[in-house]
Amino acid sequence: MAELFKNIYSTEFFEKFTAIVELHLPRFDRSAFLEQIYDDEWENRELKQRMRHISLVLKDQLSDDFEQNAEFILKIIPELREAGFRADKLEFIFLPDFVEIYGLKAYGTSVKTMEQLTQFVSCEFAVRPFVITYEKEMMAQMLSWSKHDHPAVRRLASEGCRPRLPWAMAIPALKDDPALIFPILENLKNDVSEDVRRSVANNLNDISKDHPELVVSLAKKWKGKRMKTDKLLKHACRTLLKQGSPEVMQLFGFGDVRKIKLEDLQILTPKVKIGESLEFSCKLINTARIPTKVRLEYGLYYQKANGTLSKKVFKISEKDYPESTSHIIRRKQPFKPITTRRFHLGRHQLSIILNGRESDRHDFELVG
Repeated sequence: MAELFKNIYSTEFFEKFTAIVELHLPRFDRSAFLEQIYDDEWENRELKQRMRHISLVLKDQLSDDFEQNAEFILKIIPELREAGFRADKLEFIFLPDFVEIYGLKAYGTSVKTMEQLTQFVSCEFAVRPFVITYEKEMMAQMLSWSKHDHPAVRRLASEGCRPRLPWAMAIPALKDDPALIFPILENLKNDVSEDVRRSVANNLNDISKDHPELVVSLAKKWKGKRMKTDKLLKHACRTLLKQGSPEVMQLFGFGDVRKIKLEDLQILTPKVKIGESLEFSCKLINTARIPTKVRLEYGLYYQKANGTLSKKVFKISEKDYPESTSHIIRRKQPFKPITTRRFHLGRHQLSIILNGRESDRHDFELVG
């Protein structure tokens, strides 16, 4: 069984972390710190709850002066780097979380701290309350960060103002009007860092859920200039592609599929047990006299608790189908229990989607 992600906070982690803290904080009480960490609720806490708990317990060992505490956090970073912790450093999200909790009223100190701290562990969650509280000042700061020398700071400029960042609070003002985001993304669209460009794509994908017309307009403006930017745009428009937006389909070369015939769609497993897979097949025929670029997807309509169906789209392929050819498509869709989806027994449905055009749905049953 895979190790639970929340267990990145192991005994070994706390031994190494507290050893470094003791070097820079003479009053640090290691025993009291660990006793508070491993309280009666520790085992029941999930990852983000553990992060917040560590932030709160750490505060009990520090002063009431946020500037002093921020200075301490930045002072230990070089030694944390040398201590050989996990490469992604996710476990240290509690340090930005500390800034989020205790630094909101110390704007200047917090901004300077996050600029340095994010070069060690991302401040993409911590910065969001600052964007909400100090929107004008923070968006100007993030525009400045978009020209920073360090890629992690440039990434924060985009990732931190995503309207719908997963795991994080949304930013309602930017969901309503993303105008302040676009100058930042303009600065970053050709960034040398792939991580930064991916953040730009994810930000645009967030925006597309509320303002698809703005993202389509921008994609038309940016497309065709650079290969890396075109790749960014494809990722940015993934939700619009799954929704079958005709403008976006055409923008990426997915055109008319009237001469693409879909035949013999079969549900090979009309009854699927939880833990097993749906299997289906179909035949795709290109009757045109020229190759046709096809984005081939399937829609799964999951049964919900109230008996209605909820659609999720999965991609099969994107490629050119040669003229006057036929192709057998066969796929499996697992129904193994996962933490992000709860399965409900009963009628489900499947459809095939060609360049955004959806076929008739076919029923299958999920059984226990």
